[in-house]
Amino acid sequence: MTEFLHALSQHEFLQTALLTGLLASVACGVVGSYVVVRRISYLAGGIAHCVLGGIGAARYCQVVYGLEWLTPLVGAAASGLLAALIIGVVSLRAREREDTVIGAVWAIGMAVGVIFLARTPGFGVDPMSFLFGSIVMVERGDVWLLAGLDVLVVGIGVLFYHQFTAVCFDDEFARLRGLSVEFYYLLLLGLTALTVVLLVSVVGIVLVIALLTLPVAAAGFFCRTLWQLMLVSSLLTAGLTSSGLAISYSADLPAGATTILLAGVIYIAALAVSLLAPRPMRRGDTAAPRAAEAP
Repeated sequence: MTEFLHALSQHEFLQTALLTGLLASVACGVVGSYVVVRRISYLAGGIAHCVLGGIGAARYCQVVYGLEWLTPLVGAAASGLLAALIIGVVSLRAREREDTVIGAVWAIGMAVGVIFLARTPGFGVDPMSFLFGSIVMVERGDVWLLAGLDVLVVGIGVLFYHQFTAVCFDDEFARLRGLSVEFYYLLLLGLTALTVVLLVSVVGIVLVIALLTLPVAAAGFFCRTLWQLMLVSSLLTAGLTSSGLAISYSADLPAGATTILLAGVIYIAALAVSLLAPRPMRRGDTAAPRAAEAP
């Protein structure tokens, strides 16, 4: 740890990596709580893997056509939002074909990304770096874009807190109260897509769902309301990304995989504690009373 702290004061790329992890943790805690409560991790998985298509297309346009503004982060955000819209509409309108469409978006997005990356001229365009992430490779300019996405995600998540709570816990009750369930559901998927983009730079596409759900699941054993779950899981994710970066630097290990391994250990430990000392309100009931507050 001493070695990492010394290197952190000397190297800008480590400072940028640490800041990236902290920024991603905030959105992860807010949106991840909605994802876990709503039980849409499989939808988020489809969105996450489709992001590779946007990354590959953006990288190709950067190199071939000189579109420097079209960074992989911009391409990831665009493809993630498109995937969220497609999956959300199908989920609402044709639920019996939901699994098929998610699988198709998942596979097509990854295939498009691999093809674009393979056709991109130059050295160093490796799909594995996007699949498993490289937080130490995040550029300083991307941090500002990540911060903007963070503000947008958290702002909307907090602004529509009660509406999202109602949609996540009891959409039929919300619909009877006159709430536009379809709109808020699609908006939630859009926020999930943007959060996935934040986390892809931290742990990569393959591991992004684990970081979106494991800290929230661990925090859920000890939180009674949704806002508590968001706060605790955000702090927990910040600790995991920072610790994962420090351990991986000292031990020369992949940062993303190290972070997820730590998250898995924390989740198992939280599960063991909850089984040994059960409480009246179970994890699945977290914040349920708040659903009634939605307009």
